Amino acid sequence: MTDGHPAPPEGFAEFVTARSPALLRSAWLLTGDVGRAEDLLQTVLAAAWQRWSTVSTGHPEAYLRRALFTTYVSWWRRRWRSEVPSAAPPEHAGPGDPARETADRDALRRALARLSRQQRAIVVLRYAEDLSVERTAEVLGCSTNTVKVQSSRALRNLRADPNLDLFTKREVVS
Repeated sequence: MTDGHPAPPEGFAEFVTARSPALLRSAWLLTGDVGRAEDLLQTVLAAAWQRWSTVSTGHPEAYLRRALFTTYVSWWRRRWRSEVPSAAPPEHAGPGDPARETADRDALRRALARLSRQQRAIVVLRYAEDLSVERTAEVLGCSTNTVKVQSSRALRNLRADPNLDLFTKREVVS
């Protein structure tokens, strides 16, 4: 115990340091909001902390990704709401044109937000996480046919979105 707080389970801190950025990206793609994405990831990591001795013996990242998606869907089922997202996303310094990158991210966030939660989860799993149809169905607990149909509908909606330019579309859907 340090400062009244229990020490993290063995390997947990190292795993979180190494994989949090990728997990947070998936959470952001699902929620469309940095704060809610951080809340989602924190919720999943807190649950994993309790079970780390079991989780770490298998495939901890696969376990956490599944927990991320199922927690996201269950929040929606309970009509969970946190802070209200701001109208403008925060700007981050980086290479390239920060204003254009921010605009592209915002257009993507808005386009994903217009999809149903199931379609959004499928798009993130299939195209951002590069999972197969079968693995996506397994993670979401639905049939492969549902993944195919909802994926097709989601891609049709994204392609028709006038706010996504061709570069963003290729990045999201190819």
